[in-house]
Amino acid sequence: MAGTVHFRTCNLCEAMCGLRVTVEDNRVVDIRGDRDDVFSRGHICPKGPAMRELQEDPDRLRFPMRRTHSGFARMSWDEALSEAAERLAALQREHGPDSVGMYLGNPAAHGHGAILGANLLGMALGTKSRFDSNSQDANPRIYAALEMYGDATSLTIPDIDHTEYFLVFGANPAASNGSIMSLGDVRGRLAGVRERGGKFILFDPRKTETVAYADEHHFIRPGADAALILGMLHVIFEENLHDPRAIADIADGLSELRAVAARFSPERIAGPTGVPADVVRRIAREFARAPRAVAYGRMGVSTSAFGPLGSFLVDALNVVTGHFDRPGGAMFTTPAVDVVRVARILGMGGHGRFRSRVRGLPEVGGNLPATTMAEEMETPGPGQLRGLVTVAGNPVLSVPNGERIAKALSKLDFMVSVDIYLNETTRNAHLVLPPRYALERSHYDLLFHSLAVRNTTKWSAPVIEPPPDTKEDAEILVGLAARLLGKRLTPGPLGAVAEKLVGLLNQLGTDGLLDVLLRVGPHGDKFLPFSKGLNLEKLKKAEHGVDLGPLQPMHRARVRTRTGKVRLAPPAILADVPRLERFLDEASAAGLVLIGRRHLRSNNSWMHNVPSLVKGPDRSTLLVHPTDAERLGLSSGARVRVRSRVGEVVVGLTVTEDVMPGVVSLPHGHGHAAAADTLRVAGNVPGVNANAITDDLHVEPLTGTAILNGVPVTVEAL
Repeated sequence: MAGTVHFRTCNLCEAMCGLRVTVEDNRVVDIRGDRDDVFSRGHICPKGPAMRELQEDPDRLRFPMRRTHSGFARMSWDEALSEAAERLAALQREHGPDSVGMYLGNPAAHGHGAILGANLLGMALGTKSRFDSNSQDANPRIYAALEMYGDATSLTIPDIDHTEYFLVFGANPAASNGSIMSLGDVRGRLAGVRERGGKFILFDPRKTETVAYADEHHFIRPGADAALILGMLHVIFEENLHDPRAIADIADGLSELRAVAARFSPERIAGPTGVPADVVRRIAREFARAPRAVAYGRMGVSTSAFGPLGSFLVDALNVVTGHFDRPGGAMFTTPAVDVVRVARILGMGGHGRFRSRVRGLPEVGGNLPATTMAEEMETPGPGQLRGLVTVAGNPVLSVPNGERIAKALSKLDFMVSVDIYLNETTRNAHLVLPPRYALERSHYDLLFHSLAVRNTTKWSAPVIEPPPDTKEDAEILVGLAARLLGKRLTPGPLGAVAEKLVGLLNQLGTDGLLDVLLRVGPHGDKFLPFSKGLNLEKLKKAEHGVDLGPLQPMHRARVRTRTGKVRLAPPAILADVPRLERFLDEASAAGLVLIGRRHLRSNNSWMHNVPSLVKGPDRSTLLVHPTDAERLGLSSGARVRVRSRVGEVVVGLTVTEDVMPGVVSLPHGHGHAAAADTLRVAGNVPGVNANAITDDLHVEPLTGTAILNGVPVTVEAL
């Protein structure tokens, strides 16, 4: 094929797949997998080639827009940034710094410019009213790491390339491409476990796409993962399948954890979890005896009623069985950029340093739970949220009780959105500031290299010349931050640090700052003239990326507790065990509960305006087990009403044995009818907003994370 070939990293999920992009006359004509990419080895999913359609989407915004009585009208960048800064500053002068909030969506994490710029803008605002998408799915995992290892960034990653026993709770990497487990060449790596003679066990309330790669799949009641793991630990302790001396060398609290596990025999948990006692005992023995094994839990665990406890227990199981910080087990990464140090500079590692105004829920990593957004906007009084900045986020579709959020957004005094679309959220903004699309700017994954199953690094150059009078996301965010700082509303050390960082970014640019971070990182050249270490110039020459090797044992550098040891009995987390016991006692009386599901051609609420990614049958149907359908008098193809405490939706029904009895499943992120005039493809795709029936008051208590898996619902025929 004629044209210029570029090699680039896909930024549409955590997998960081390498792309081979062919460009003719400044238009993308072909996208396929890069077979020489050091991480993904040629694999891509349908989202990668769809970047061409995203680039050319006629609904994508290119220039700043102001909302008027007759719709949105174009304005200049200088006018837009100045007006945004002035109106935000005016609110803070009159009502205090916390009267202006910020919501950071998932796409902002997929690039160095947005993630650096957004955090600088948050510092410039000086507000505690900060929210992000982590509070929908990741905060329990982050908080568990903070309690166990003394550092919220110390997230263990499965060494899937070398494991011989892969034990998975509530994760579907075949559809997600990995989450807090960046998994280039996902199919090859999942299949590789069995190809090496290993074993792959999966617990999930639904037979997901990942079941195709597993030796065994077992249904489990939503929210019961913590009880199941305690049942496994019960067996391991009871049968002495652990090494107390080896554990004592790296961890404290073993006796306390053992005492807790003693209350959860496999026989006690079998009924409430749905997992037979003999299965619990067998898998516990197999896992403990396997030479190289790793337990991994993700969305189903993290978004359950016991997210922090379950996430902690997944890691505790690895530690107790000797599968922590060893090849084939749960390990830490050594990325080219020291994300741990960057996170500390940006203040992203705490918990409970302040709480939300209305409900008193704790911050995690400097951000409050998004479940508090609506009440913070609605409730009068000092600190009421009156202004909002959203960055690449759509909380109306991605946060529980989305209808409540939509109503609250429409009443804000001022809202500005940094986004490429007019969607269900940004249509409420007074100003919309669209950044250039990904192919028009350089790219580096600051975050996801630090969460990958192998240490690699790759920088991507722009492949498309951007239209004139457009700006990168970092230019927009840093430009707005600079204007706010010029108004001297953020006094003290925070404002001073923000001013220095803004000056540094303006001087170096995002790639210049990236070069500094690479050079001072663990693989960097340390600014030594003849060093073989990394710098940006070397990365630019490595168009397929640089392989930095497999994960290495390094827990002594990553465990930052007072004693230097892993905490196996963090009091705050174990204090939630009595609530788990009540959950088990009441499980028999539970009715239908709702869980979500992912699709390979989607990522949460975005990418639904791309024809190739939304074609085919309706994906937004309710899955119901045949026994429940028969009891309720329902059949496949029928339209049903699904009700919860906060709302209802009407959807099509699919009767299937792919979900366990008592569980129904509806995908999240759909329901774009309200934006049909500005998202002309997405607005005409069948689907409903699952977050119209998830509950913003139904949260787990330690982090305030919404319980998205295990929502009590009723289902009835129309």
